[in-house]
Amino acid sequence: MSGPNPSTTKSPVYVLGVGLTEFTKPRGARDYPELGYEAGLKALLDAQLTYDDVQTGIACFCYGDSTCGQRVFYQFGMTGIPILNTTNACATGSSGLYLGRTLIASGAADVVLVIGWEKMKPGAITSVWDDRARSTERQMAMLQEVNGTHPGALNAQYFGAAGREYMAKYGALPSDFAEIGRISHLHSTRNPYAQFRTEYTLDEVASSPMIFAPLTKLQCSPTSDGAGAAVLVSQRFLDSRCRAAPHLRTQAVLMAGQGFATDSPQTYSRSAMDLVGYDMTRRAVKAAMQEARISARDVGVCELHDCFSANELVLLESLGFCEVGKAHEMVRKGDITYGGKVVINPSGGLISKGHPLGATGLAQCAELCWQLRGWANNRLVEGTEVALQHNLGLGGATVVTVYKRADAEANRVVKDEEISRTSWLGYNPAVAARSVSEKDAARVRSKHAASDWALGNSQKKLTARL
Repeated sequence: MSGPNPSTTKSPVYVLGVGLTEFTKPRGARDYPELGYEAGLKALLDAQLTYDDVQTGIACFCYGDSTCGQRVFYQFGMTGIPILNTTNACATGSSGLYLGRTLIASGAADVVLVIGWEKMKPGAITSVWDDRARSTERQMAMLQEVNGTHPGALNAQYFGAAGREYMAKYGALPSDFAEIGRISHLHSTRNPYAQFRTEYTLDEVASSPMIFAPLTKLQCSPTSDGAGAAVLVSQRFLDSRCRAAPHLRTQAVLMAGQGFATDSPQTYSRSAMDLVGYDMTRRAVKAAMQEARISARDVGVCELHDCFSANELVLLESLGFCEVGKAHEMVRKGDITYGGKVVINPSGGLISKGHPLGATGLAQCAELCWQLRGWANNRLVEGTEVALQHNLGLGGATVVTVYKRADAEANRVVKDEEISRTSWLGYNPAVAARSVSEKDAARVRSKHAASDWALGNSQKKLTARL
């Protein structure tokens, strides 16, 4: 079978700006226009661009009407640019990054703004539609054939079954999955955007309510509201901007390699691990690393799609961080946290940071950009040269992206005062989650096509949060 990406020469693409809202419990406190607007403003301020520079907009969400993207993007200005609305299960945000990178690498655009968000319902994820076939109905049929029919959240059954398979094959224990949850919650205490920021002991994680063995509640990602955004630019545009603002070179992050894989017949091999993306991930990471000319040994920090702790354990292997059957040993040695082999999810990951589906891929991108810049100075994986992003959706899609600094150097700690001096945000966004003032918003909204009618009351809501 051929790989997910053709071997072609591509023009370099950089992430110049990123922005996040806080991820919160889905209680309807904020609507998606306000969430997407805040994240987009922050990304533009971070990139030190105006919306007039943006040539294409990409909106990423799973729950919403077909042109929700226009509703969000029009708030920055009605400049008439193409706005694409995308959805690809939990990999929606990184699918938007893939599309933006492809447009720029092909020469179709120099500046693309990608915004992902979700306004979700409390409780387990369920299908919105009850009058048509589910996109995952064949996966669900295979799950039930392999694992039986059980009550409770279906997604937990998918990943719980994968965890059980790994235990049966290689000797992993329930405590190994609980340790992953413990580490995720510990990491989240230093992330101001995380939905949960509480540290738990291993016993507290293991003894929390059982969802689907071996997965307890504190090993499962929650439903969330939130948004993230990224400004992608071409080499030509970056060079032009850096002539006037040379400091931008130190914050630009190269998208050095990318792999996008969908399911193969292996998905239906009667392996619960393949059913949740083991094979997809293996193929996507191979393509991304080949393009970036790196190996798993080069990766210092990784944002991995840990919707459940079982998925993280299985993916450590398929991403190449350990030998087959050794992922639980990697966890036991402390090799997935600070001082170990590779730091997994310094943001807290989906388990603790939260999982607003369309925003997840953008949040992973933001964390890795802050890591490589040296801005995540309260949780930095210092000395990192290569960062890896993995984002997976059942049904299915997996996107893996390799990031490097534009100057090809290793990261170092950058102090808040140094960031504040040159940033349009005026503070370090990696360690402080703040709202956006009307004055700052005016700095990046379109200078010739802004519409207060399209903006509505979103800015007033942001101002009230200051």
